[in-house]
Amino acid sequence: MKFTKMHGIANDYIYVNCFEEKVENPSEAAIKLSDRRRSVGGDGLIMICPSDVADFRMRMFNADGSEGKMCGNGARCVGKFVYDKGLTKKTEITLETLSGIKTLKLHVDGGKVREVTVGMGRASFKTADVPVSYEKADEMVYAPMLIANQYVNITAVSVGNPHGVIFTDEHVEHLDLEKFGPSFEHNPIFPEGVNTEFVNVIDSKTLSMRVWERGSGETLACGTGACAVVAAAVKIGICKADEKITVKLRGGDLEIICSKDYEITMTGPAETAFEGEVTL
Repeated sequence: MKFTKMHGIANDYIYVNCFEEKVENPSEAAIKLSDRRRSVGGDGLIMICPSDVADFRMRMFNADGSEGKMCGNGARCVGKFVYDKGLTKKTEITLETLSGIKTLKLHVDGGKVREVTVGMGRASFKTADVPVSYEKADEMVYAPMLIANQYVNITAVSVGNPHGVIFTDEHVEHLDLEKFGPSFEHNPIFPEGVNTEFVNVIDSKTLSMRVWERGSGETLACGTGACAVVAAAVKIGICKADEKITVKLRGGDLEIICSKDYEITMTGPAETAFEGEVTL
């Protein structure tokens, strides 16, 4: 199987052109190929497929084989892939995902896509949309929660997939995510699991975060996670709506704008690492 290794600020996936290749068992392939010691290595597998309702369709599988509904960094790399490979000449395309159709604006320089802006859709704080089990209200915003024998204030938000955002005074680089991450991901109040973001507020336009992703563990970047963080910051009043917010992740920076209605756009780089062939 031919593949392309790509990353968006170090959130790396293995991309397969399903116009040419056929992946019989994508869950099994994702597990095998994501192994960083015995295979290609990555945060998962992304398949670029034909679509009946958009220009292209994206299917994303985490490193544990589970299928994800959306991946912001992955969507940007899909945009770069289809343009750079000549699958489209358009600089604005639509992408079908399990969380709906997203619009991608491709920023081209020297005939290659360098950055992509993704219309991520509207964030929702409704507990049923996340989903999260919370009986006190129909939104879980800055609510105290007992995790690993300590209370944290968590905001649950859906950006096409479930997120739990935690603003902390402790420097995020000092946090033991191997300890806290699984405690959130597998907590029974999140019936579909949860991606957890730990956030420091640098100023009203700059946030720093680390992320524990369901099915993958800690990753160097998470586009949907950065969007969830900004949406939560606007909801709580830390950041203002309709302003460009820089989110600093271990792999690099993303620029996020969240409107008063919680419509989100995300801009960031997309890069190709290498291409190859692998026997499944």
